[in-house]
Amino acid sequence: MLVGDNLNTHLTASTRRYIAERDWLTVFQLPPYAPDLNPVEGIWSVLRRTTVDNRAFADPQDLITAVRRGLRQLQYRPGVLDGCLTGTGLRRQPP
Repeated sequence: MLVGDNLNTHLTASTRRYIAERDWLTVFQLPPYAPDLNPVEGIWSVLRRTTVDNRAFADPQDLITAVRRGLRQLQYRPGVLDGCLTGTGLRRQPP
């Protein structure tokens, strides 16, 4: 069994031929964008709207610093994190 994640190299003609030649291989292709399958997508969505929205970064380190700051702020807002989990059907375990 193979789960395809839409990486560009996984979608090439040679990869499709390789899969087609193996009748024993079952492939499940994930949708191109599936936030409901991954709670991290909700967190990235919050960061995009709050931390990195409408901002130009001087260099990669500037981006890394901004994302870390945004994640640090999110850890003090458990309601936002719970909302990201709820969208996937998951729940946070009580402490």
